[in-house]
Amino acid sequence: MFTTSVLFPKTMIKNNQVTAPAMSAAGVVKFGFAKNTSITPLLGIESSSSLRRRRLHCCCCFGNVPLTISSSSSNKIVNNDDEHQLVVEIREEEGNSQKLGFVKMMREARPYLDAYRGSTFVVIVSGFVVDSPILLHPVLEDISLLHGLGIKFVIVPGTHVHIDKLLAERGSKARYVGPYRITDSDSLEAAMEAAGRTRIMIEAKLAAGPSLCNIRRHGENSRWHDVGVSVASGNFLAAKRRGVVKGIDYGATGEVKKVDVARIRERLDAGCIVQLSNLGYSSSGEVLNCNTYEVATACALALNAEKLICIIDGPILDDSGRLIRYLSLHDADKLIRQRAKQSEVAANYVEAVSQEDLKTQEQYQLTDTIPSLLNGDTNATFQNGLGFDNGNGLWYGEQGFAIGGQERLSRLNGYLSELAAAAFVCKGGVQRVHLLDGTTGGVLLLELFQRDGVGTMVASDVYEGTRMAREADLDGIRQLLQPLEESGTLIRRTDEELLAAINSFIVVEREGQIIACSALYPFFEDRCGEVAAIAVSPECRGQGQGDKLLDYIEKKASSLGLEMLFLLTTRTADWFVRRGFSECTIDCLPEKRRRRINLSRNSKYYMKRLVPDRSGIAVR
Repeated sequence: MFTTSVLFPKTMIKNNQVTAPAMSAAGVVKFGFAKNTSITPLLGIESSSSLRRRRLHCCCCFGNVPLTISSSSSNKIVNNDDEHQLVVEIREEEGNSQKLGFVKMMREARPYLDAYRGSTFVVIVSGFVVDSPILLHPVLEDISLLHGLGIKFVIVPGTHVHIDKLLAERGSKARYVGPYRITDSDSLEAAMEAAGRTRIMIEAKLAAGPSLCNIRRHGENSRWHDVGVSVASGNFLAAKRRGVVKGIDYGATGEVKKVDVARIRERLDAGCIVQLSNLGYSSSGEVLNCNTYEVATACALALNAEKLICIIDGPILDDSGRLIRYLSLHDADKLIRQRAKQSEVAANYVEAVSQEDLKTQEQYQLTDTIPSLLNGDTNATFQNGLGFDNGNGLWYGEQGFAIGGQERLSRLNGYLSELAAAAFVCKGGVQRVHLLDGTTGGVLLLELFQRDGVGTMVASDVYEGTRMAREADLDGIRQLLQPLEESGTLIRRTDEELLAAINSFIVVEREGQIIACSALYPFFEDRCGEVAAIAVSPECRGQGQGDKLLDYIEKKASSLGLEMLFLLTTRTADWFVRRGFSECTIDCLPEKRRRRINLSRNSKYYMKRLVPDRSGIAVR
C-alpha cells in the first residue's frame, strides 16, 4: 500500500473538473476528479459492489495491471489558496507488489541492455578483492550474468596481495620503488604462482552455470547443461624489461610493449571472456612481471573499450566523507593536481600530461566551454613507461598507466592512484571509467543499470562542448533553425526575438562551430519549464546530440528548482514520447504560456515530470 499526494495548479481546473497525470509508485496514472465527488478513473473503470472501490487498469507503465483504489474522506478535493490537493490511497492487489517490482525492474533495464549489447568492458579487480572469496565471487557471478546478456568482458585480476603473502610465507620481503615492484627471482616465482592460481580460480567460478531449480517448468534445453562461460587466457601481452632506472635494477619487472588486439577480439567475438594476467612475455622468451593497472589501462585503450571498470575495496569520497558520484575529466584532472603531493602516482600523472593539455584547461576557464580532448585538436604527450608518441600521446593506445605498489596505500590516499589511472585512460579515448566499491553487494548491476549508479564515474564526453549561448552564437543558431522553420517544424523567429531570448539557449560547439541548440524557458511560479527549438545540424544527426541537449536541459531545470517540463510540437512527438514525455491538454500549461499559443498550428502538448537527480553531474 502507498499513498500519493497529487497537487493540481489552478490552471488544471476547469468547470470544477480536474484532469492531470498523477505520479505514483506504480507509474503514471491519469485520473479525473470532479470537485467534492467520488473518484472517477479515466481509464478502464470496472465498478464493484461498493461505489467507493473501483478497479483501474493502468495503461501507462505496466500494461493492463489492475489496481484497487480505496478512498474514504480523502476522495474530496481540498481547496487551498493556490492549489487543490487530493490524497489518494492506492492498495495493490494481494501479491502484486513483488510482481510489479520485478516487471518495473526488467522494463527499466531494457535501454541499458540495448546500449550495452556488443560493447567491450575491461574490468580490473583489485588485489584486495581478489584475495577475498566473499567479495570476488559475487562480482564474477554478475560478470557471468552480463556476459550472457551480450556484453564482452576482459578481466584483469590484481595479484599483488597474493604475491606479497607468498613472499612473506617464504621469508622474503616485497620491494617497491614508486609504482613498480622490484622483481627478483623469488618475486617472479611468486608472481607466476599467484597468476596461475588466480586464473584457475576465476575460470572455475565462471564455469559454474546458473541454478536450474526454477526453470524446469519451461521445458528441457540442452544448453542448461553446458559449462557456464568459456574463459580464454594466453600470451596476449608483449612486454620489455624495465631495466635499470636511476641506478635501480628492477629485475624481471616488465612494461607493456604491445597488446595483441586481433587475438583478443577473436576470442571475444567467439563468445569467450578474456582473462589477462599481469604476466607479459618478451621477444626473447622471458616471463616478465608487469603492473596490473598498466596491463588493464593499456588493454582498454588498445581495444577502444566502451568502459574501464575498477573494482576496488572502498568508495571514492570527498573531503566531507560523501561519495563522489561523478567527475568530468577536467574536474578529475584538477583534483589530482591539487593532491599530487599525497601520492607519487598522482605526481607521475601530472608529469605525464603535456603542456598542451594545460593550454586546453586554460581555454576552458576562459570560455566556460567543456574541452574536447578527443576530437583531434590536442596533442597530448604522455611520458609514462616507454612513452611512445604518435601525436595523440600513445602508440596505438597500448601504453598503460602503472600504479603498482601505491595500490597498497589506496585507502590511505583516497584511491588517488586509481583516479589518476582513470583520468589517464579517459584522456586516451575511453569514454567512461567507473570506480566501484567491491564491498557493496551487486555493485556492478547497481552501477550499470541505474541512472545515478552507486560508484564514481569519470567521463570524458558528458556534455562535451555544451554551454549556455552567447550573442556571438546568434548566426550559428540561426543556421540550425532556419531549415526547420522553412519546413514548418518550428515557428519562425526574427533575429531580434532570438537575440532577446539568447540567454535561454543552450548550444553544443565543436571546433568553433555550433552543431546543436535548444532553449529552456522557465516558469518559476508554476515550477515548470518549456523545452523549445531543439535543432541539430544535418551532418551530426544520429550521434546523440539531441539526447545530450535534452539531458542537459533536464539537469539545468532541476538545478533551477523546476519540477516539470513541457513542450509544443507538430512533427516530433514520437521522439519525445520515447524520452519520457506524455501527451497532455493545453490546460496543463502555465496560463502565461497559453495566452501566446498560436492555436492555428494545432500543436500537440507534452509534459514530463522531472525525477530528482542524484548523479552528481553538474551543468553550468
